[in-house]
Amino acid sequence: MTAAQPAAPRPRGRPRSTRAQEVIRDAATRLFAERGFSRTSVRDIAAAAGVDPTIVIRHFGSKDALFLQTMSVDEGFRGLTEGPLEDLGRNLLRRLVAHADPAQAEVFAALIGALDRPEVRNYVEQSTERHIVQPLIERLTGADAELRARLVTAQILGLLVAVWALRRPDLTSTPLDDVLDIYARAVQTLIDGTAGNDDRSPERGST
Repeated sequence: MTAAQPAAPRPRGRPRSTRAQEVIRDAATRLFAERGFSRTSVRDIAAAAGVDPTIVIRHFGSKDALFLQTMSVDEGFRGLTEGPLEDLGRNLLRRLVAHADPAQAEVFAALIGALDRPEVRNYVEQSTERHIVQPLIERLTGADAELRARLVTAQILGLLVAVWALRRPDLTSTPLDDVLDIYARAVQTLIDGTAGNDDRSPERGST
């Protein structure tokens, strides 16, 4: 009876499939951020990664799925509503706009450009609900806390669309501190719940 042959040593390093996924993900992240969803094809990604297009589909299923794996705002939104409520309007805008990672700004712009895709729209809605709306609802007081939380979120997204996605020159050419000073006051009014709480008479509609 002959002795068993020793097992061949396992190759060092990561499995090829894992390495291929990383290369594809890196290429997709760069191209989606630069060109957006519609102007980036699976062939473009495969060429940048040095693989066949079928490899991209084999590992990620579809371009939509790969887009959602690489274009994520969760990290940028996480913990956004933490901190003193009295300064939250300014602080959350500063974090999202003034101190935003340029890469995150490109990701947000890419997501906005792909909102016609149901999967992308669902992701953005779920992410804002999880990281902004629900944490605000838990912190705000008053019977209209949920409505105010959703309006704050709408204001935040509106500014991000104008600055990062549309890159409106009337905003991007204005000193950022001036934009934030004005916009933060509007956001803070909703956080404080003071909108509409003035001394106007209930009969204001009468003559």
